[in-house]
Amino acid sequence: MKKLYIIKIGGNIIDDTHALEKFLNDFSKIDGLKLLIHGGGKIASELAKKLGVSQAMVNGRRITDGETLKITTMVYAGLINKQIVAALQAKKVNAIGFSGADANLIQSTKRKAVDIDYGFVGDLDISGVNSELLNFFIEKKMVPVFSAITHDGNGQLLNTNADTIASVLAAALSKYYAVQLNYCFEKNGVLENMEDENSVIKTISKSKYKQLLQDRTISKGMIPKLDNAFSAIQNGVQAVVIAHADELINTTKNEHAGTTLIA
Repeated sequence: MKKLYIIKIGGNIIDDTHALEKFLNDFSKIDGLKLLIHGGGKIASELAKKLGVSQAMVNGRRITDGETLKITTMVYAGLINKQIVAALQAKKVNAIGFSGADANLIQSTKRKAVDIDYGFVGDLDISGVNSELLNFFIEKKMVPVFSAITHDGNGQLLNTNADTIASVLAAALSKYYAVQLNYCFEKNGVLENMEDENSVIKTISKSKYKQLLQDRTISKGMIPKLDNAFSAIQNGVQAVVIAHADELINTTKNEHAGTTLIA
């Protein structure tokens, strides 16, 4: 099977112009097939403040009411997505920008309000990915760039966690490719001690993950990312790497960097 790199880039890198430029330069140098998913950064929050739209966050996740959905769609699927596509085109990468609504590539369902009503937030399943059509774009040597906006198939856009999009796309495309999923962010990997950047846990198995959760070694913000990563592995993804964005090239050349998750 051909190798496909699915790369998710975090908001803290997008917020840093220099870091984003370096990342996109490295991304452009990856040989072979690749796909990029990006978060939204702080731009949506800044725009909301300027427009007087109050923002609520619960456990680091944005409550998306009707006005906030307009802002996140404009910023994620509009400004950031097109800036990244334009930057990649300048580096001779034939990028094509998508939301989940485009070509019906990713359908989601609105999250049900149980303890918390997250508003217009989408939950994903592999069955919602139009993997056949997405595979067509990839085989035509295009590089899909996904924002964190999906749709429900009935005309409703939904703000969706970018880590989850990356995990579900990786799983859905595993029937066509040997997929390596990379989560790139501003840390060196999964840290044993949040105060020590060098305390990277090199490999994590599912059993070790359970132990780390019991010991409360892993920070709360890392748990959803690891849940998504192990979900991808259980659904056929060959490898998941969590590393600093600066290590992107090393992680694609089998040079050990960051944290590797194993079945």
